[in-house]
Amino acid sequence: MSFSAFNLPPQILENLEKQGFTEPTEVQQAAIGPLLAGGDLMVKAATGTGKTAAFLLPLLAKLASEPAKPRNLPSPRALVLVPTRELCQQVYDVAAVLGKGLGVNIALVYGGVPLETQLKAIKGGVDLLIATPGRLLDHLKKRTLRIDTVSSLVFDEADRMLDMGFEDEIRAVTKKLSKERQTALFSATLADNIWQLSKSLMNAPLLVDISAAAQDTPQIDERMYAIDAAKKVAFIQHLLSKNDWSQVLIFSRTKEGAGKLAAALAEAGHRAVAMHADLSQKQREQHLADFKAGSARVLVATDVAARGIDIEALPCVINLELPFKREDYVHRIGRTGRAGASGLAISLLDPSDEALHMELETFLDRRLAPQWYPGFEPDLSIKVERPRSLSKAAQKQKARKRALAKR
Repeated sequence: MSFSAFNLPPQILENLEKQGFTEPTEVQQAAIGPLLAGGDLMVKAATGTGKTAAFLLPLLAKLASEPAKPRNLPSPRALVLVPTRELCQQVYDVAAVLGKGLGVNIALVYGGVPLETQLKAIKGGVDLLIATPGRLLDHLKKRTLRIDTVSSLVFDEADRMLDMGFEDEIRAVTKKLSKERQTALFSATLADNIWQLSKSLMNAPLLVDISAAAQDTPQIDERMYAIDAAKKVAFIQHLLSKNDWSQVLIFSRTKEGAGKLAAALAEAGHRAVAMHADLSQKQREQHLADFKAGSARVLVATDVAARGIDIEALPCVINLELPFKREDYVHRIGRTGRAGASGLAISLLDPSDEALHMELETFLDRRLAPQWYPGFEPDLSIKVERPRSLSKAAQKQKARKRALAKR
């Protein structure tokens, strides 16, 4: 099957060919047709499956075929909502490439930069707007933008938006939209909160589930090392020195932890930078650019940045500690082992994370057995106070309940 089967505009087909794209991925085959037909759509697909083009190609095709009507205020006809600044820029970059020569005006709005800067980009007119929920609401409150003209709405990384607490903002935005619209929702998971959101925002959506079994299975070697918290920085330095990884993405649960680790690694001679919300937008963009260009070998990020980082052939991801949200573990390790390449995901487990470890194994329905690394074995003489919930009796009871629930 080729992209020409979808009857896309010749200019789009030419843009795809210039980028070396001749055949649609599985999610593109499943989503492009229904979106061109105008129905609502829910898509479960992991990062790296081609989902960005799956919704952008139909949007651009429609916008190119339907001339915009003159408006007093900037008023997009298509809106893509994303959770992070980085993902906003990433989707914009793909849209600019795929939409080249179509005469479709594309703009983006996200936090961290002055409103006035973005106003200059949209006041001349915008057909496709890519936005984060918070900054879009800022524009709506200041009446610098109207969205009741939107006929196509896309939620990208919908599960992440809800995880980040954007549900109120999402509902506030959708109240400003026309009810006569097409809505598409793309998500790596379809948890209960996603279903609840879809019920109120969508009309009998078609469900597309690109499950792991249907995709090229990611080749990710998952390793979990039992290690004392005080030894983690030294252990990471050892791993960086011993292995010739071209790039390493390290996740920290906290902004402070990300900053301290990046500083410690840089001081030890490793080219490391941080990515977290306390940095200015300019700093974040520069650090990400340095990492992508290879001038920085290590990027230490918080989970807020997890979905916005798209690096091809990323060889290794390290979890400084396990995330509080089990779904975030899947998002984190999904940065590696993409597009058929093999990848390595290393998680550092200290005693304080034992409960999270057990919950993660239950969530994944498989074992992640911790191992010891020579020279960095845990100090068993350190007494660790474990809550009753981690006692053997409590764990046996939980295991029994899980077994009964599966019958």
